Amino acid sequence: MALHRLFQLSSMLRSAIGVTLRRNIGLSAVVFNKAKDLDPIQKLFLDKIRDYSSKSKTAGGIVEGGQDYQKNLSEEVSKLQRLYGGGDLNKFPDFKFTEPKFDEGAK
Repeated sequence: MALHRLFQLSSMLRSAIGVTLRRNIGLSAVVFNKAKDLDPIQKLFLDKIRDYSSKSKTAGGIVEGGQDYQKNLSEEVSKLQRLYGGGDLNKFPDFKFTEPKFDEGAK
């Protein structure tokens, strides 16, 4: 009886180890994939993202925004300030909640 349980335990252990190894091998194949082995479309996409990231760090914001972008941005900010009562739109608003007063004497 004990021998039968030992065989069952070992078969369950083998299957669990097999599943774990298959998952780890599948994940490690993706992780160890080098940039030169990427699909050309994926490589182009990643290159464009890296290029835009470096340009935005250099420009300190939007890349190639120009005067039209700044004009549209200032118009939209002024619309929002008119709609929502002004204030600094770059700061999270402060909420102040007061405790309600309950009448204890009315029974």
